[in-house]
Amino acid sequence: MDGHSRIDGGPRTAVVVGAGIVGLSTAWFLQDHGVEVTVVDRDDVAAGASWGNAGWISPGLSIPLNEPSVLRYGMRALLDPKAPLHVPFTLDVGLWRFLTQFAAHCTWGAWERAARANLPLNTECLEAFDTLTSAGVKAPTISAPITALFETPKQATGLLKELRRINESGGHITYRGIAGEELRELAPQASGRIGAGVQLEGQRYIDPGAFTHALADSVRERGGVIRTGFDVSAIRPHKHAVTLESRSGELISGNVAVVATGAWLNRLARNKGVRVPVRAGRGYSFTVPTDRPVPNPVYLPNVRVACTPYRGALRVAGTMEFQGPDAALDRARIEAIVASARDLLDGVHWDERTDEWVGPRPVTPDGKPVIGATAAPGLYVAGGHGMWGLTQGPITGRLLAEQIVTGKQPEALRAVDPLR
Repeated sequence: MDGHSRIDGGPRTAVVVGAGIVGLSTAWFLQDHGVEVTVVDRDDVAAGASWGNAGWISPGLSIPLNEPSVLRYGMRALLDPKAPLHVPFTLDVGLWRFLTQFAAHCTWGAWERAARANLPLNTECLEAFDTLTSAGVKAPTISAPITALFETPKQATGLLKELRRINESGGHITYRGIAGEELRELAPQASGRIGAGVQLEGQRYIDPGAFTHALADSVRERGGVIRTGFDVSAIRPHKHAVTLESRSGELISGNVAVVATGAWLNRLARNKGVRVPVRAGRGYSFTVPTDRPVPNPVYLPNVRVACTPYRGALRVAGTMEFQGPDAALDRARIEAIVASARDLLDGVHWDERTDEWVGPRPVTPDGKPVIGATAAPGLYVAGGHGMWGLTQGPITGRLLAEQIVTGKQPEALRAVDPLR
């Protein structure tokens, strides 16, 4: 077995539920401690939010969603089906309860607590990716600045204030304002309407689907088993083992189990002491050809659209739709992204879209993920990262694996305890 030897008294076997970036990272780092792992998923590797996201590894933009202006914006968005933040009319009492809790956390005090809780994950996220790629994960991470574009310098003030607040909370984000010829050089797709920009250094991007599949390949090469089509319906903890049953009646057991099922996390963890609700904030993406190569990722904060170089074209991702995680793709949300970004970018062939996709980001009301032990012996959870599951996935796996094998909660995970 690669990596460190298993700590005496720690688990010999583990079952991880969820074959996305968080679950596979947890499995990989458990293997690094000598634990035999089996990963199960009801669908396939990268079948959820790990495939179609923007692919950003962005510690500089992993900013809590519960910022006060989002509440004001969200109230207006309820009346506008084309708004980037959208809540379709629903009788889902659980969703409205969640949104009420989310609104209660849209204060600067709650935002700062969320920022401090996420800070250790953001500080160490790049190092965790480097550990993976230097030890067998055959997929690159590409270093590049992210350029945020605005029509006027005044529009940039909101992002600049958030970045300053992050640094005041202990972050180390390097950023600067850009304009004129430098802006056109860094973002050649920017249209004539763009008059200001903010460049964030020290960021990266990847092809998220390819990276997650490469991570799965590495887990297999290190002796792990990945079983797809295994839809867990029940979890039964015992004294020295945890048994999982699928909807078809199959059983699988390990000394410990980890639920890393993203927006579906509460289905299995709610009755195990995890009271923090995790709901689907669904994001949409598609791929479009461009007249010129796209040198670096571009962010359009005012319309909440992220654009990334992707297989010789441009992946465009955006919107936050509070809807059931298994609901069908709503083509109107794709059209809303196109309408909001069309006039801000030149040389983009919006009508030649491919790879239209929707995926459920796992969102918590307080802006903090849930990572750690549940009230059930041997059962752990990892999820609730919101829009930053890709950025924080590998470091989450590394820290949680440390907790599982040592029995000690890392300091970095105290603020994101699932039982808070």
